[in-house]
Amino acid sequence: MAVKWGVCGAGKISHDFNVALKTLPPGDHQVVAVAARKLEDAQRFAKKHSIPRAYGSYEELARDPGVDVVYVGVVHPYHISTSLLFMNAKKNVLCEKPLAMNAKEVWEMLACAKRNDVFFMEAVWTRFFPASVEIRRLLGQGELGEVKMVRSELGLPLLHAPSAVDKELGGGAMLAVGIYCMQFISMVLDGEKPESIQATGALLESGVDETVVVSLKFSKNRLAVFTCSLSLELPNDAVIVGTKGTIRVPEHMWSPTSLVVNGEETRYPLPEPHLPLNFMNSTGMRYEAEEVRQCLLKGLKESPVMSHADSLLLAEVEDEVRRQVGVVYSQDRK
Repeated sequence: MAVKWGVCGAGKISHDFNVALKTLPPGDHQVVAVAARKLEDAQRFAKKHSIPRAYGSYEELARDPGVDVVYVGVVHPYHISTSLLFMNAKKNVLCEKPLAMNAKEVWEMLACAKRNDVFFMEAVWTRFFPASVEIRRLLGQGELGEVKMVRSELGLPLLHAPSAVDKELGGGAMLAVGIYCMQFISMVLDGEKPESIQATGALLESGVDETVVVSLKFSKNRLAVFTCSLSLELPNDAVIVGTKGTIRVPEHMWSPTSLVVNGEETRYPLPEPHLPLNFMNSTGMRYEAEEVRQCLLKGLKESPVMSHADSLLLAEVEDEVRRQVGVVYSQDRK
């Protein structure tokens, strides 16, 4: 039986998510409703994606009895309010990353999910790509020996995008792109909390971080470093170095389609979209959607691949990095 999706938000990322779902069997995934703050936006989106129901408020979507799980694709300052709305209506939720503005909000969201006994996951889509699955397999089998060093970086010219630079919209390099770097490190080191975090960065006039460099130390003298930027076009690769070998994500580390293991490259092509995409490799969101379906079929309330503990750790690291570089959002003062 198909999982019946509701979509919260009719923006660019929600468009790409719908396109990604269309690469999966219709007997497994169906989008049955979409909600936006303006009814005409929802209706336009519904027509484009052949969605039967369109709502001009999120509350109406929350009341729809035909929706199994809601994909939250609004900007992240509104993740907490929308996620709480749907979970309190007993809806399962897949919420875009970053899950919230700070760890305090994440705590509140996780408590709400537990209280309502619903499935809840942060949409860190990278973790579910076949290349990421292969990384975890190689590490689990000890192919690299003992991991000693992890490096990741992601920098894109995003200064033109209000959501990336506006403080009220949750802008800043750490939340916009740094989360990809940190989640990679956390995945490789099996969700371990770093023993120390050292961050330095440059801020924009708006008060958000433009470029940040972070070094982390873990147990057994394992080290990690990542760089994230809203203004620089970085190589956007990631490297894992162990005592027996090296794994490299050569490009697009946030949506990997190839791996180089000890010098040998393997490619993992994505299915072609039926409509133009807004963001690179977005059909890769199909993998996180299928993870949600598998978890629901098993009766799970969180994903073992992107767990609640994983989301909380990411938020705590993000908070500490922002504290060190001097980025404070209005949500931090509440």
